[in-house]
Amino acid sequence: MEKHLAEFEAAGVRPVAISVDAPEVSRNLANKSGYTFPILSDTDTAVIRRYHVLHPGGAADEHDIARPAEFLIDSSKIVRWSNFTEDIRVRARADEMLAAARRLR
Repeated sequence: MEKHLAEFEAAGVRPVAISVDAPEVSRNLANKSGYTFPILSDTDTAVIRRYHVLHPGGAADEHDIARPAEFLIDSSKIVRWSNFTEDIRVRARADEMLAAARRLR
């Protein structure tokens, strides 16, 4: 997604990630990976639960994590597109999300 930020912006999309990790962990990941989009911390999993993507005990140390998922949410907070998977290695590609965002405009 980082490579396509300008295209996302042109399509009216602002990428944001949400993680169960503490803010400093997400900040370190962003710095190491060169991510410039926000990575929000949801350590109590309130938002993750609201979107039904909690994977209880899914981490290597068996703490709760979020299932891989991508959403396009409009300014009215309505989910307009979503992608769910059970495999952390499988994510929607940037071009798939951009195509979905362009169809929603």
